Amino acid sequence: MTPEAPFPPWHAGWVGRGLLAVAVVFLLKEAQPLLLPVASAVVLTFVLSPSVRWLRRRGLPEYGGALLLVVTLVGGSLLVGSALVQPASQWWDRAPSAIDRLLERFDQLRKTIPLLAPPPPQPASEPAAAASAARAKPRPKGIDIHVAEPPPPPRDPLKERIASESLALTGAVLGRAVSFGLSLAATVILLYFLLASEHWMVVRTVEAIPKRRDRAIVLCAVRAAQRQIAVYIGAVAVINLVVAALTALAMMWIGLPNPVLWGTVAGVLNFIPYLGPAMIFCLLLLAGLISFGADLMLAPALAFLLIHAIESNLVSPWFVGRRLSLSPLSVFLSVMFWGWLWGIAGALIAVPLLVGLRSVCKRNRRLRLIAVYLEGDTVRDTPSLRSLVRIRRRTAGGVVPPQ
Repeated sequence: MTPEAPFPPWHAGWVGRGLLAVAVVFLLKEAQPLLLPVASAVVLTFVLSPSVRWLRRRGLPEYGGALLLVVTLVGGSLLVGSALVQPASQWWDRAPSAIDRLLERFDQLRKTIPLLAPPPPQPASEPAAAASAARAKPRPKGIDIHVAEPPPPPRDPLKERIASESLALTGAVLGRAVSFGLSLAATVILLYFLLASEHWMVVRTVEAIPKRRDRAIVLCAVRAAQRQIAVYIGAVAVINLVVAALTALAMMWIGLPNPVLWGTVAGVLNFIPYLGPAMIFCLLLLAGLISFGADLMLAPALAFLLIHAIESNLVSPWFVGRRLSLSPLSVFLSVMFWGWLWGIAGALIAVPLLVGLRSVCKRNRRLRLIAVYLEGDTVRDTPSLRSLVRIRRRTAGGVVPPQ
């Protein structure tokens, strides 16, 4: 009689799942060139597929509607990009002088900070002092006097590091531009194929599910995710368009060069919650330091800060609505996670992916707890802790709450 195998400990399954999750995360990070265009195209498909279905009901085939939407999207992007090429090139040409000016102001600032202060000048040695005195005396004609060269100025390691980092940053920007162009082309091509075959893929997916009830759940989850992502991105796009216009007008009123460029940058980066406005604030702060003196150098950043405060506290809660509200903690963690994985592009699609995940989790019993944590919350909906942990005692006369 063979002895029975002992049962594995209760935590063995959780350890295996944790290792699998870690492996999946690092696989996503390493496979960024392949998976980022796919994820971006899927998010855009969820946004544009209702328009393709609307055109199909009007008699235009799916491949025709997909081609029309993709051409419109690419044409509009190229039109906006061509209008911004010249202002961006002007700032790029001004970059060397701007960096020198920033370094001068940074030198003035770090002289007041002990840890960042440059090394003090070394006292001149006796040979150097004699050489300088001999150089100051008038030389008689016909006599050649060899004078020792003065010692070189002390090295500033901080300036040397900034110069080397700027060269490395330029090379990294050029490399990123090439990879961004390839990813953008792959995203556009994949977007067309997904839009043209979206109805066919949904039909085949639902047809492969054996139970009718599961078919209804999957179809409702997909359609709800498409609808909520489209509504969310549409609402945020309208808000950011207004933010871009107000930012451009504010920069024009302040006198910052190329206000349309800064308005466009503000409208695009504002799609990234929390981190996007911080990036815009830093960019406008640098632009103000470069373009203005001490009286107006903080004006561009403070003007955008006022616009963002009004948008995030008054406009967005009312315009987006409570149905599409998400937990601020889940939004911040999603932006951090996808931004760490895939950079700015990952941070841009972090919230739409979170909206789709919440829509799927709400229709699955096993995942409803995740949907509860992803939902936006208000004080009115939050029960008190005392009501959740109140213990009721059973007596002969019924249930009596504790005193």
